[in-house]
Amino acid sequence: MSVRQQVLVLYLATSALDSEVVGWSVYDGTGRTSPTTGDSDEPPYASGVDALRDGWRLFQAAQLIPPCPGGEYDVSFLKHEFFFEQLVDVGAPEVRRPVRGSGAPPSPPSPPAPR
Repeated sequence: MSVRQQVLVLYLATSALDSEVVGWSVYDGTGRTSPTTGDSDEPPYASGVDALRDGWRLFQAAQLIPPCPGGEYDVSFLKHEFFFEQLVDVGAPEVRRPVRGSGAPPSPPSPPAPR
């Protein structure tokens, strides 16, 4: 068994794990995929809780730091950063995950339209 790590970084609207995803990054140590910046308009999950429900393990959350007085509305880095991981056996067949953490299996392909 050869295990590799996949890392999912979600930037949430607030410090709550059930808040909306506003940015994300995916890193695949298995080599099965090569995600890149801007390759999707839709986040992989609607919230951090959806990622947890899909089997991702949370291993780091951003420290909550209050803004300096007068800096409450300054534009800066995304503050609510959460790191998740999955350990994947690269010897096992690839498992297709549902989109956006719905928990439902992928739907079968639609039959061809009649001619």
